[in-house]
Amino acid sequence: MKHVSILIPNGHYSLVNIEGTHQIFSWVNEFLQSTNREPLFNLHLVGVSRSMTQTNGLFTINPDLLIDEVTKTDLIIIPAIHGDLRQNLRMNAFLAPWIVNHYHRGAEVVSLCIGSFFLAATGLLNGKPCSTHWQFAHEFRKQFPKVILKDHKIVTEADGIYTSGGAYSFTNLLMYLIEKYTDRELAVMASKAFMIDIERYSQSPFMMFMGQKAHQDEVVLKAQEFIEQNFSDKITIDKLSQQVNVGRRTLERRFKRATSNTIAEYMQRVKMEAAKKELEAGVKTVSEVMYDVGYVDVKAFRDVFKKVAGISPIEYRNKYSSKSEKVKHVKERLAV
Repeated sequence: MKHVSILIPNGHYSLVNIEGTHQIFSWVNEFLQSTNREPLFNLHLVGVSRSMTQTNGLFTINPDLLIDEVTKTDLIIIPAIHGDLRQNLRMNAFLAPWIVNHYHRGAEVVSLCIGSFFLAATGLLNGKPCSTHWQFAHEFRKQFPKVILKDHKIVTEADGIYTSGGAYSFTNLLMYLIEKYTDRELAVMASKAFMIDIERYSQSPFMMFMGQKAHQDEVVLKAQEFIEQNFSDKITIDKLSQQVNVGRRTLERRFKRATSNTIAEYMQRVKMEAAKKELEAGVKTVSEVMYDVGYVDVKAFRDVFKKVAGISPIEYRNKYSSKSEKVKHVKERLAV
């Protein structure tokens, strides 16, 4: 059996990550035993004390093992830890070397949602792909430039290190691990038991572009505001540099440093976010939305939209617009 250490860190840990992992892996064990097979996971809640209370005081977990009692483990699960990263690192300083030590001794490591921040701080993610909650992608890139962030991905894997996207997408990573450690059939059974879409690979459809403005560069902020106020127009980088009275090369360099996007990428994302909101409203056709955000070429608009959102404009409208036929059909069925 695989010895699994589900970490209970100090701070505002995600109870959902911890309990959900324990519940789903326990179900796998029970299913295997019901079919006369050996259970797969030897599950342990691992902490630094026998009682671990969230900092908000809502929940308390009683770990069955202390970290010093774990001599060998095969799989380490790091839940999301909410709040200030530096404070979380200080409160859990003892966990980082423990994780690194067991990884180098053969353990695989999993981070769930923004647990990736803690894992990245250990250095184990340097040069490796990683996902996290899309809402924290910009901050992650700033803090960990050596990590290859794949914020559109729900699951990443490299050298025995696994990460998941935001929030409840951790369940997709658990399905991935179940399939890897057993087979496709059992993973499908688990996905049906917990009603998890096993074929979800991207969190792009859920991403909202909020504009990376948590910086102090007034020139870049001015450029961002101009783009957002004039997204339907054709804005050249030369015109933008004139608008903010900074040379083109200087603006491009400062913009990339402040936002992690090139100017062209930022313009695209602003346009696509405006398009998404129009499609969600469901009042205009895809062609009308396309023109509203400054595109005249259908294929170019569709390709850029799909690159950003992960699905086509029509698929997006059908999925999220309250006026789509699909949503109307669901409402009608619920009303019966």
